[in-house]
Amino acid sequence: MHKYFMATAFVFALATPALAAPFYVGLDLETKQCHVLAQKPDGTTMKMVGSGAYETQAEAEQAIRSLTECGG
Repeated sequence: MHKYFMATAFVFALATPALAAPFYVGLDLETKQCHVLAQKPDGTTMKMVGSGAYETQAEAEQAIRSLTECGG
């Protein structure tokens, strides 16, 4: 029983970082407003601003407040 628990815990530990989706800050090229996005902007309607991917939505929202492109 202990062997199965350890194997399950090991697999879960490896899979957990893969489940963490990055967040991006995108600048809407038409309205010039920034938004937090779960997918990388495509560059046609939204332009990526900031330092790339953020680990949490809160980090991306904080970046919006500090980026000059977003009025920060």
